[in-house]
Amino acid sequence: GLSAAGLTVLVVNPAQVRAYAHAIGRRAKTDPIDAAVIAAFVLATKPEIRPLRDAETQALSELVARRRQIVQMIVAEENRLRMALAKQAQKSIKRLLTALRRELESLDADLDSHIRKSPVWRVREALLTSVPGVGPTTARTLLAELPELGSLDRRQIV
Repeated sequence: GLSAAGLTVLVVNPAQVRAYAHAIGRRAKTDPIDAAVIAAFVLATKPEIRPLRDAETQALSELVARRRQIVQMIVAEENRLRMALAKQAQKSIKRLLTALRRELESLDADLDSHIRKSPVWRVREALLTSVPGVGPTTARTLLAELPELGSLDRRQIV
């Protein structure tokens, strides 16, 4: 799309643009007026420009999010297991926990292969995990959610 063509793409909150249009008295709705209002809004608010995620980073982000969901399901099932009294319920929960843990292993393998595809990600993951307290999960979350990592200085990244 536009980003691939080298153009800067900025996503802004439509509600904020509408509120801005209302504040400056522009209520008419035509494409040229909307474009002018959006341009004025961007000039007035100077939103932070962040690079859009490429397809690979988007895929990594989805895998990281899915991993987080599976971990949440495992925690919920472990809590249910502690509360379950009936043997059949315990068996059901244990079966599901086994499947969820297998899925977690599979996702971790997918994440490994995804990161191995990119020399830049491999280097960044190694750098991030060299920081005390930063493990693979945190490193991968940062890679997925902060595509600008490596292009900002330490003040900007904070």
